[in-house]
Amino acid sequence: MLQNTTYIILADDDEDDRAFFADAFKDLKLATKINLMEDGIRLMNHLNDEQNELPHIIFLDLNMPKKSGMECLKEIKNNNRLAGIAIAIYSTSASDEDVEETFVQGANIYIKKPNDFKTLKNLLEDVVTINWQYHTSNLNRDNFLLKM
Repeated sequence: MLQNTTYIILADDDEDDRAFFADAFKDLKLATKINLMEDGIRLMNHLNDEQNELPHIIFLDLNMPKKSGMECLKEIKNNNRLAGIAIAIYSTSASDEDVEETFVQGANIYIKKPNDFKTLKNLLEDVVTINWQYHTSNLNRDNFLLKM
């Protein structure tokens, strides 16, 4: 992969959401490589295969069949090889319980899926351009939930 290219994985069971996400990145023209996964089992199989390159950021839907986003988050953060990957929870839910639980489990940011394309593009650009080392060193509940 080219240097300065951000490698991103989206794990989301909704085909339309995956397409919306990929189209937003095409429009942004950022130096990114996008890999789309339709469930948590495929995501974890990919991440656990040591021959695969690790992503810089994983956008993780919470409500997936087979293996939920919460299960994936816990596995990632409990694996020394994977624990340093930035995790952006990307969900239709913004319940206080979900936000709190993902924060406690080590996610880096929580994003409620936007309904319009322009907001999605702005949100994705913000997340990809975050200096994750700085952001996570100052992480608290107030800056965990990204609001647009």
